[in-house]
Amino acid sequence: MAKRDYYEILGVAKNASDDDIKKAYRKLAMKFHPDRNQGEDAKKAEEKFKEVKEAYEMLSDAQKRAAYDQYGHAGVDPNMGGRGGAGPEGFGGFAEAFGDIFGDIFGGAAGGRRGGGQQVYRGSDLSYAMEISLEEAAAGKETQIRIPSWDGCETCHGSGAKPGTSPKTCPTCSGSGTVHLRQGFFSIQQTCPHCHGNGKIIPEPCPTCNGAGKIKRQKTLEVKIPAGINEGMRIRSAGNGEPGTNGGPPGDLYIEIRIKQHEIFERDGDDLHCTVPVSMTTAALGGTIEVPTLGAKAEIELPEGTQHGKTFRLRGKGIKGIRSSYPGDLYAHITVETPVKLTEHQRKLMKELDESFRKAGDRHSPNAKSWTDRVKDLFK
Repeated sequence: MAKRDYYEILGVAKNASDDDIKKAYRKLAMKFHPDRNQGEDAKKAEEKFKEVKEAYEMLSDAQKRAAYDQYGHAGVDPNMGGRGGAGPEGFGGFAEAFGDIFGDIFGGAAGGRRGGGQQVYRGSDLSYAMEISLEEAAAGKETQIRIPSWDGCETCHGSGAKPGTSPKTCPTCSGSGTVHLRQGFFSIQQTCPHCHGNGKIIPEPCPTCNGAGKIKRQKTLEVKIPAGINEGMRIRSAGNGEPGTNGGPPGDLYIEIRIKQHEIFERDGDDLHCTVPVSMTTAALGGTIEVPTLGAKAEIELPEGTQHGKTFRLRGKGIKGIRSSYPGDLYAHITVETPVKLTEHQRKLMKELDESFRKAGDRHSPNAKSWTDRVKDLFK
C-alpha cells in the first residue's frame, strides 16, 4: 500500500515553516494520542498517531526533509537506499516536540536546559522569620541578619574534583544531562539518573567540599524594615536564596515578619486599641485622663457619668501602614474599676453614699432602671 504524502498527513503546505510543521504535529499528536482514545477508536487512533509521528520525524529534520522533497519516500527509506533514512537515533526535532506533547498530557517537568547540554535549575528559595516589636513595625528599622551562603571551594576551584583530577563526561548520557527512554513508538526524555542532569561525574570528589564545588558559610545581610509593616508580610531579598545548579539563577530570600505581643496595644490594620482603667469616682465626676500612644501621651476629657465600656477615638494616633496615605486611629476603651480592700471608714462612706443614691430613686442609675423594667416585662 502506497504511503501518503507527509505534508498531506500533517495538513501543511510544502513551503510550510518549521514552526508550522511543529504546530501541526502537536495538534494531531494530541488528537490521536493513545491515552486520549479508548475503546473501538483506540486501534485507528494508534495507526494515525504512528503515521503523524513518522511524518514529523522526516519533515522536522532539515536533511531528511530536503531528501524527501527531492526523491519522495525513496529518499528517506533506508530499505530503498535513500539518503535521509532514519535509524534508531534519527529523531531530529521529534524528541523535543514529543517532549512538549507528553508534557501537555501528563504535566510538564521543571527545570531547563542551557545550550542543549546540562540541565539548568534555579536555586531554592529560603525563608527567614524575623520578630520585631510593635514600635519597630510602626517606625521601621534597619537591622542585620545572618543567613547561609555558598562560596566556591578554594581547594578544587569549584570543579568538585579532587586536586589533580577532573570531572568526566557522564557515560550514561554522553554529557547531555538527559536520557531518552523508548518503548514502542514512545520516546520520553528524562534527567540522567547517573549524573542528575550535570552531564559530568566526579570519580574522585574533592575532600573539602565532597564534590559539591562550593562550601556553605554564613554571611551578614543588611535588611531594611519599612515603616508600617504588618504581621505576616514578607520582604523579598532577590538572589539571596540557594545557588542554582549548572549555572542556573539563585533563589530568593523571603523575610517573614512576626510582631511581638504588646503589653498595652492591640493592632487592627492601621488602628490601635487599648484598655484604659479609671476609678469609679473619676468615671462619676469626669475629668482629664492621660492615654498612652506609640509616640507620646495624649489626653482625653471624660464627661461626668462615663460608663464602663465607653470608647474614645483619637484620630491619627494609630499606625501609618505601608500602603496607607494617612495613619489609623487609636481607640481607648474605658474600664471602670470597682474599689477593693476597703477600710472600715471607706466602707462606712460607701454605705452612706449608697443610701443617698437609694433615696434619690432611679435617676442615678438609668441603665439599672431600664434593665429592671425589661426583666419585669419578661415574666409578665
